[in-house]
Amino acid sequence: MVKPKSIHDYNTLIACGLGFFLICLFTSYSGIGISPDSIMYTSAARSFAAEGTLKTFNGIPIVDFPMFYPLFLGIIKVITRVDPTVFGAILNSILFASLLYISGWIMNRFVPSSQLYKWLLLVAIALSPGLLQIYSYLWSETLFILEVLFFIIAFRQYLNTHAGKWLIAAAAIAAVGCVTRYAAVTIVGTGGLLLLLDRTLPIKKKIGHIFIYGVICISLLVSNLVFNAFMSGTVTGPREPSITPFIKNVYYFGTTMCDWMGLTPDQYFLAIPIASVMLLGFILSLAINYFRRSLNSYENLAITFSLVYGLFIILSSTFSRYERINSRLLSPLYITALWGYTSWVLLWLKSIDAKRTRTIVGGIFTLLMLGFIGKEFYIDYDRYRDQVADDYGAPGYSDASWQENEFANYLRNYDKKLFKPNVLIYTDAHEAVYFFSGMSAYLVPHKFFKKDVELFYRRDHYYLIWFNNLENPELINIKDIQKVKQLKLLKQFPEGAIYEFEGVDVVPATVGKDSLPARPVVRAPK
Repeated sequence: MVKPKSIHDYNTLIACGLGFFLICLFTSYSGIGISPDSIMYTSAARSFAAEGTLKTFNGIPIVDFPMFYPLFLGIIKVITRVDPTVFGAILNSILFASLLYISGWIMNRFVPSSQLYKWLLLVAIALSPGLLQIYSYLWSETLFILEVLFFIIAFRQYLNTHAGKWLIAAAAIAAVGCVTRYAAVTIVGTGGLLLLLDRTLPIKKKIGHIFIYGVICISLLVSNLVFNAFMSGTVTGPREPSITPFIKNVYYFGTTMCDWMGLTPDQYFLAIPIASVMLLGFILSLAINYFRRSLNSYENLAITFSLVYGLFIILSSTFSRYERINSRLLSPLYITALWGYTSWVLLWLKSIDAKRTRTIVGGIFTLLMLGFIGKEFYIDYDRYRDQVADDYGAPGYSDASWQENEFANYLRNYDKKLFKPNVLIYTDAHEAVYFFSGMSAYLVPHKFFKKDVELFYRRDHYYLIWFNNLENPELINIKDIQKVKQLKLLKQFPEGAIYEFEGVDVVPATVGKDSLPARPVVRAPK
């Protein structure tokens, strides 16, 4: 098969234009989507631009998230003097267009390669509902998914040449990835696994390369975690044990795959079989490539990353508690999994001698991909009608429900005399208070952290800003508080209220006073 000419990369710009347009389209009504995570990133970026520090709106160093993405936003803010909530839509449009270009560049170098295959997959990537959602929000995945592809390019060069410069380049990308998202340890794991499986590398050289690779990969992550421990006493913020067992997480993995395949919730009974087949298929493909000594292809790198990342998400969700496995969490493996489960068709077609049979197989694959793309387009169009045509916006703090929210509008222009100075403000959504008012507020304690609950109930004076529609069952709620504390209503709105507590208990407190605020816990985005 003739190697594709580099000029073929230029026609990928058409797909880049489509991707740029789609992100602009989905952010056209209310701008970039804003979730609780987005506000954490934004406040830290503002802190960097103003003070050179990476602190959240509560003046606490950002530890629940790695520091590179807010630093990235902060650097752009320093250069442009524009806030991330303003430049976010254009930034993500550029990042998504870049993702499509890099994807096309890699597919041009598949062996064998096919322009028809490349264009079918580029359209499938551009129209992916999961990726379009990711790039419609200020989320670190927008940068992390690009880093995955850059790592694949660099590590493939290393596997081809075993040159130290490419090993260092790949390790450096992995290191940056680890301080973009903690889940980037899967990039480190991908490279480490392939280094171990590489039978063309002499054992002595292999040990040296694994050592160099490992040290560089974890350098920034270790620095980040040490800084977190020094500043907050925890390496990644407060964490809880998981409440979802392994089999349930496999099921959630499978439901996400069902969604990506265009299946409906009525077909979720296929979730566990689909998840099992996908993961076992990746293991089998990796084993076959190992025995064939073909570990150095882009396709194998994609398969290996998909396997490592998928298993990591399932296992980490089994031991640590965070948001349920969903499309956002699994988005970094969308492109690599798509490559892993379609690129074999190119090898199959190459092995078929009969032109007629090759045409039939190629035609069937094309029809299947067009059906898949059609499903994606239908989902995207439905989302367009809900969020753009009906003037709603991306769900989150920038959507129409918050723009027309009486409570939010009051907070945007609140009476500063309402709050006495030096009195703590508590809330069930501290990121919302900051986003709408600019005020710092502490999150009411999480039920799991009993000490924090006790500390909260010891307080003799504070304000409480409560959002009815954001109630989190994992936090103590307003009814719990009112059973113990006599709250004075200051402002009432259809969507919530503002209260003050000043030393009057419904049930007398049994513990002494304490001056420390409850530990803030970052809520997962909805």
